[in-house]
Amino acid sequence: MDEFNVGDIVVRKSYGGDVYFKIVQIIRRQDGQKVYLLKGTELRILADAFEGDLEKPSFDRINDNNENYKKKVSASIKKVLLQRKSNIYTGKGILSQRTAENVSGKAGKVLHIDGDEEYLDICLRGYRQLGIKAFGKLVSESSQPMAILPLLKEYRPDILVLTGHDAMIKGTKDYKNLDSYRNSRYFAEAVKNAREYEPSYDDLVIFAGACQSCYEAIMDAGANFASSPHRVLIHALDPVFICEKIAYSSISKFISPIEVLENTITGEKGIGGLQTRGKYRESSPKSPYE
Repeated sequence: MDEFNVGDIVVRKSYGGDVYFKIVQIIRRQDGQKVYLLKGTELRILADAFEGDLEKPSFDRINDNNENYKKKVSASIKKVLLQRKSNIYTGKGILSQRTAENVSGKAGKVLHIDGDEEYLDICLRGYRQLGIKAFGKLVSESSQPMAILPLLKEYRPDILVLTGHDAMIKGTKDYKNLDSYRNSRYFAEAVKNAREYEPSYDDLVIFAGACQSCYEAIMDAGANFASSPHRVLIHALDPVFICEKIAYSSISKFISPIEVLENTITGEKGIGGLQTRGKYRESSPKSPYE
């Protein structure tokens, strides 16, 4: 039998080995059994498992999974940048080359609050690749409701992201009860506090939630976008792609949820939301010194 240690990459046999996890903690129970706490390597999920349910994939399987992940992310970023270059998300169709060459502008600014340092770093790299001004803060999910107001006052963002880890408690049947989730309650409370600071859905755009989060409660609290309508797992970079669409869409246009979600990796089963005003302000003429 394999020996498992903190930091090992594993899969769960009972779920068909479809999700790759990193072991982040090992707890020994009073009966002597070990419980392994797991974190998704690319999906925002926390889980636990007994030793008998774990399996170490081969190095080839791990490398293949990593390569597929990188290809998927690279393709999404390339698609986003090509769309922006041809259209700048004005909602008016593809701009003429002359117009595009003479237009510049200011995109929306993001404050990203994350309960996981590794995912936060991944997202901050994504923002840089996409040319988005973003500030990242590492705050545990349970601390986000109390931390949100000082951070909003300090950074005054156009777009707020509240994320980290979440999951449905094993055996739960009440999908709308916040007690059925690991961290949905904290995301909802943080959104509510943010809305007390800025009630306007146009002035502050909010995305909140993680894997399997209680979508309805987070939306009711005041989010523009949230996870997860079908209680599925969401990709670590999905919040970045949502922010990009809002940040580079014209402030004169309202964008449908379908448009906002078109570049996400998870899609509409993992994320839903409201028609939302963009944050991109055109400026003209373009300075020759830019």
